[in-house]
Amino acid sequence: MRFTQRRSHISEYQRGADATAIGGLLLHVPNFLGSLLVVGLVSLFFGTPGLLLVLAWLAGGALVVHRPTERALARYVLKLRPPTQQELARLAPVWREVLTRAGIEQHTYELWVEDSDELNAVAAAGHIVGVTRFALEQLPSGQLAAVLAHELGHHVGGHSWSGLLGYWYALPGRIAWRVMQLMAYVIFRVSSAFSCLGGLVVLAFFGFLAFMTVSALYGLPLLLPLIPYLMAAVSRRAELLADRQAAALDFAPMLAEVLWRMHTAQEQAKAAAAAAGRPLPRQSPLARLLSSHPDHHTRLHHLGPYLQPRPYPQPPG
Repeated sequence: MRFTQRRSHISEYQRGADATAIGGLLLHVPNFLGSLLVVGLVSLFFGTPGLLLVLAWLAGGALVVHRPTERALARYVLKLRPPTQQELARLAPVWREVLTRAGIEQHTYELWVEDSDELNAVAAAGHIVGVTRFALEQLPSGQLAAVLAHELGHHVGGHSWSGLLGYWYALPGRIAWRVMQLMAYVIFRVSSAFSCLGGLVVLAFFGFLAFMTVSALYGLPLLLPLIPYLMAAVSRRAELLADRQAAALDFAPMLAEVLWRMHTAQEQAKAAAAAAGRPLPRQSPLARLLSSHPDHHTRLHHLGPYLQPRPYPQPPG
């Protein structure tokens, strides 16, 4: 497929932060405060040098746009790799067309490949766009360009770096919570083996600790059970905005083809499971609220306005 190259100037900035990215960061505020409390308490054991620990953790967020760190994250965490020369020859013209339409400089983002047989792509950290080997080899150029334009939308909107930044600043609190859960379970099991009174004492202790934490953070930890649902809603919104970015670059028909292809594959997998007598897992309403992606029908519905025939000016009579 040949593209008609042009520069659309959909966005004048190379990377930013839309309302979805900012909203995601704001939802991480309770997690950040909890993590700050944890890091602060740990730093007390080291005295004056402990302040350096706090400062190092706070400064660590800048690593989300540090290219060597991003490459290490892509290679060892996301299991991506740089494309081969053959893969680059396939990707380069498609990616160049996407960037040209968006008015974005070629060196802003890096392309990586995941050795996977699934149709998928990912926008990681501040500068990484990854695509699976299956998508690279099986998708026509137009559909591949639509997938890459969608991931570019995540970067232009700041969804990738803001998500990673929120995860980094929430990490100490999450680790501390897991450790406390494990300690509470072990202590409760050991104390219960001797007497019910011991178990009640443990419950009272951790209840008091939770109360003090909630009080110290002005009740913000009470919002923690709601945050996963709110974060999932933000993630679904980010997907629709990334679809809109691809559509604004005139890739809506190709993106719709990809979504329909994914929907068809999903339905075929369900039919095969049913024919083999395997029970099909049913997703509860709460589980759907925790989904990070909208379903295919929702995404296709939002692409609808971009799929309508556009009026063209008539030549003078």
